[in-house]
Amino acid sequence: MQDLMTTELWNENTLADLLTLQFLASLAGSVLAAVVIIIGGFLVAGWARNRVLGLSQRHHRLDATLFSFLGNLLRYVILAFMALFVLNTFGIQTTSIVAVIGAAGLAIGLALQGTLSNVAAGVMIIIFRPFKNGDFVEVGGQMGTVKEISLNFTEMSSLGNVQVIVPNSKIWGDVITNYSVYDTRRAEWVFGVGYGADLKLAESIIRDTIMADPRSKTDPAPFIQVNNLGDYSVDFLVRVWCSSADYFQFQADMKRAVKEALDQAGIEIPFPTQTMINVA
Repeated sequence: MQDLMTTELWNENTLADLLTLQFLASLAGSVLAAVVIIIGGFLVAGWARNRVLGLSQRHHRLDATLFSFLGNLLRYVILAFMALFVLNTFGIQTTSIVAVIGAAGLAIGLALQGTLSNVAAGVMIIIFRPFKNGDFVEVGGQMGTVKEISLNFTEMSSLGNVQVIVPNSKIWGDVITNYSVYDTRRAEWVFGVGYGADLKLAESIIRDTIMADPRSKTDPAPFIQVNNLGDYSVDFLVRVWCSSADYFQFQADMKRAVKEALDQAGIEIPFPTQTMINVA
């Protein structure tokens, strides 16, 4: 009887040892598989990110900011799948984990919907390029020179050299006016002369003064015509094309030059007057 009990005890110990060895072997195999998956995952993620970044480097017209964002996004997606595969090697059910991550992602998305809308708008701006760095634009109710376009916001320098930060969602959902797209712009003025003035002479002076400036372009032809018979003056509408880079200074310079030329010719530029009568 004692020998039988000893034999049974030895068999139980042997079975326990075998189970332990089997568990350790399985654990070692899972750890080894996890290490291989982790190394392979990081290698694949880095390779995929570099491939995406390489597209912007080979094609200079493509924006590096967008491809940097897409490359990092692809890398994190691959690493997320890698983590799920690692958990699977240890026998952990990932279905519930994926559900939790999905719910957390939905909650985070709702909490950060303003930020995500800026990122989505930034991607659209970078892809379709309605403007680029250095352009003078009016966007989101602000006017200035574009300094930087990021995924969240666009940085501009105002006319007074003040930094202006505009969220991309406000830009993409609004009207975009880009003053730098075309090489030429049409400058426009309204000059008024008195009703007693020689209109032919006034038109000649206005034309000669403006067209004498080297910034004035003859093609398209300038437009100078009487446009309005006002309460105090006969108004000339003047439209002349110039380079976009000269527009603001050219427009300001011609106002003064035409005023001085009309004064020199003795042509009156009328203005409203009021007569005050003091009744004692």
